[in-house]
Parts: sequence; C-alpha cells; structure tokens
Amino acid sequence: MSNFNIEDHPHKRLNPLTNDWILVSPHRSKRPWQGQVEKTIIDERPKYDPSCYLCAGNERAGGHKNPDYKGTFVFTNDFSALLTNTPEGGMDEGSLFQAKSESGICKVICFSENHSLTIPEMEVEDIRKVIDVWCEQFEELGGNELINYVQIFENKGAIMGCSNPHPHGQIWSSSSVPVEPAKESVSQKAYFEKNGATLLGDYLKAELDKKERLLAQNEHFVALVPYWAVWPFETMIISKRPVQNVLQLTEEEKTAFADMYKQLTVKYDNLFETSFAYSAGLHQAPTDGKDYPEWHLHMHFYPPLLRSATVKKFMVGYEMLATPQRDITAEQAAKRLRDLSDIHYKKQ
Repeated sequence: MSNFNIEDHPHKRLNPLTNDWILVSPHRSKRPWQGQVEKTIIDERPKYDPSCYLCAGNERAGGHKNPDYKGTFVFTNDFSALLTNTPEGGMDEGSLFQAKSESGICKVICFSENHSLTIPEMEVEDIRKVIDVWCEQFEELGGNELINYVQIFENKGAIMGCSNPHPHGQIWSSSSVPVEPAKESVSQKAYFEKNGATLLGDYLKAELDKKERLLAQNEHFVALVPYWAVWPFETMIISKRPVQNVLQLTEEEKTAFADMYKQLTVKYDNLFETSFAYSAGLHQAPTDGKDYPEWHLHMHFYPPLLRSATVKKFMVGYEMLATPQRDITAEQAAKRLRDLSDIHYKKQ
C-alpha cells in the first residue's frame, strides 16, 4: 500500500532482542471507550504493620524472625521456587517427554523498613542502597559454581501477583539460563558478531536521535518506550555505556541508575494517580564464567494498567493463541508518559 501510515494502519513490529513479533492496531485506539472506568483507590499504609511478615522485627511465614533492620534486608526465600539440594536427574522418553532437574537459590530483598513506601516514593540515595544490594547479591550468587544466571526482579501491585505490599523485590538464581534471557543472548550475539557493537547500544543511539519514544535521561541511563512494546505502557531503562552486568557500573552510574528508576516510576504513579502496578527486572549476562561482550545491561518494565487505576490490559484470545497485540502505539504511550510531571502526585 503506497500510502501506508504506521500511525493509522495495522502492522507488525519486530522485537530484535527476542525475534518475536507484535501486532499493532493504531486505528482501534480511535474508537470511543465504553468499557469499565473506576476511580482511583487510595492506598494509605502505615510505616509499620504488625501483621506484615516483611516488616522489621516481625515473624515471617516460614517461622523465622526478621531483625530490626533499617534500610535494606536480604534473606533466602522461605518458600523458594528453586532449591540448592535438588538431585541431578530428569526424564527422557523420546522427544515428546523430557524433563531436567533445576537447582538454584531464591532470595527476597526488602527495599526499606518503611512499610508505606514504594520505589517512586523513596529518595534516590535510598534506592541507590537497593542497587548496591543487587550488586552484592549478583556477585555472591553469580560466583557460586551452581549458578549460571541471576534474575533480579520486582513485582509491584496485587494485580501483578505481589502477595505483600511491603517494598521488596526478589532474586531467583538458577543453574540454567531462563527462556527470555536465553533468547536475548542469541539475538545480541548475532548482532554483535555482525556489527561489532551491542544491539542495544546501536538501538539507543537511534532512539536518542529520533526522540519520539524517550521518556527521561540522565548522564548514564535512558528510560524509553521500546519500539516493539507489548504492554500499553511498557518501558525499558538502558545504560548508555554497554556494560554486561551491574558489577561493571561505576559509583556514579549506580546513583544515576537509582535516579532513573525513581524518575520512571514517578511517571507511572502520576499516569492514573495510583500506586502503579508492574513487573520489572534486570537482564544481564549469564554468570557461567564465559565472556559476553554482546550483552548490554537493561531493565524491563511490564505494567498491565490500560485506562485507569484498575482497568488492566488482558492477554487473551488472539494474543494467547496467535500474536501479542496492542492498540495504543509505542509513540502515543511515550508521549503520555513523557508529558507527566516529575513530581509525585502525592506531593503536588
């Protein structure tokens, strides 16, 4: 079609990190919304909750008692999805029935002793302490000969499966590289071998030139809506310098990372004036002792909210059976987020 317009006509976009495609239907976002709209739910929590198993001094679900910690606190998950003592083995009954044992270590990181806080409401210097813990844990877990990948992530909000509102994240480290980082590893390696530069390094340069999907940047990090975004307000934080993992960040870069983490999540909260739900996580090089010059540190944010504080985007029907699809374009989402205030709505 000679008069094709990417802002008006259905099209597919390629995610070069995973080689997956997404269907974008921008014409559908022009239809009037006749669905559910709800008012923002005010979520006011105390600084300390005696019933919270993550608050300082309280007993956890597994029977252990938390110390009277201040700031960050790390412990091995009482109900870990991966275990260090998993025996080697599996099942191999031909190509149709295969299984392999998987070992690992799962940890929980409390971001603060203050039960009422979330990342966007924390000070940059306190978020920096969280990043310092990420570095410590990445070094410790990645140095374990059992561990070949360290996945750092945060689930925020009940609709993203977060079972406790206390500010916290998790680390699941495993003996094999999980599916999504493995796909990214293949794509980044192929690009690096062909072009002599990291995929995300070149992508970031192009986005900085175009500017249409940028949200915020400082000297060392950029927040943007990726061209291939699936979720309505999906974003990424990418390091300007192509480092492979958090241990390669300078002290200045760690603080800049904390600053970008806060800037982005403040915009999220301001979008619908609610504590914005998301799943977020770092993708970085495997820890199997090999060199990965193609890897470029980045952090994904996958938020489900679509039109209000409680109306979410569901992956259903065609998206589960065929291809992920979105109506609002990455450019439209970026403009909405970019235009929001950098001051948290509770302080405005």
